[in-house]
Amino acid sequence: MVYRIRKGSLFVVIWLFALPIMGQKVEAFFDDVVSSDTLIAPVLSSTEMADSIKEEPLVVDTLGEAEYYRTYDWYDVRETRDSLRRELRATRSHLRKDVRRVRDFAREDLYAMVDSIPHEIRIGWGDMLFEMLVWHPDAYPTLLPETYVDTYDEHFRYTQHWFAEYLYNASYWYSIGCMVDYSGVLWDRVTRNGRGEELNREKNHWFSNISIVPTIRFSYYRSPYISLYSSLGIGLNINTGSEIDYKGRRTAMAPVVNISLLGMRVGHGRWFGAVELGGMISLLGTNEVYMLGSRLFTVSVGCSF
Repeated sequence: MVYRIRKGSLFVVIWLFALPIMGQKVEAFFDDVVSSDTLIAPVLSSTEMADSIKEEPLVVDTLGEAEYYRTYDWYDVRETRDSLRRELRATRSHLRKDVRRVRDFAREDLYAMVDSIPHEIRIGWGDMLFEMLVWHPDAYPTLLPETYVDTYDEHFRYTQHWFAEYLYNASYWYSIGCMVDYSGVLWDRVTRNGRGEELNREKNHWFSNISIVPTIRFSYYRSPYISLYSSLGIGLNINTGSEIDYKGRRTAMAPVVNISLLGMRVGHGRWFGAVELGGMISLLGTNEVYMLGSRLFTVSVGCSF
């Protein structure tokens, strides 16, 4: 009992003497730490700290907030993009359906129109390029003696091709019918001497081709306003005129083929116009060539009923 009291008293006395010394040491240590530049920044006053906050806001918090909003912005962009894609796909699907529906309605209307007015008739004009190249005025001499006399074919006139055609629209894509075509050439037969002076002129020389051609037409594109087609016709050509051929005939017959490589029909309702590129050929051997590449271009008008 006595021993414990003495020992505690001694400890208290030592503690009372050591506490001020330890406090000085701790205070000196913290003063060194606060005044050091290598550990932490110097302590600022309340005014300086406020100014520092105004000049440099919370950079870390600001960047974090920007990154937060950036993340959500990209999320919104992706959501908007995906939504627009979905809407675009839906719009495309609806447009395709609408186009198909309109096309089907137009086709049904076209079928109904073709069924309601299956007949068509037209008249037209075609060129005579072949005849113009083959039958042309003869050249006559002008430096021979007057006693030299010969006859020459001059002053050629070309009637051009004129035709009429009837077609029956048996289906949406093909038609059958028949065409009648007429073309003719007229010329003068002139007698001249060696100096080219005219002695006599006969104006009643002519020949003509009358073609009767059954035709089938294939329409590979058809709309209410424009149709594209090709046609083929095979028939009979009758050639007649004032001349006698090498067989002693004034009238001869030969097969004829009419080809329309490309035709375009423009019109709506009953009235229409058409243009064609093709050709007409009629021959019977190498000595009886009546048409070869004639009627390359045609223009026609017609009506449906």
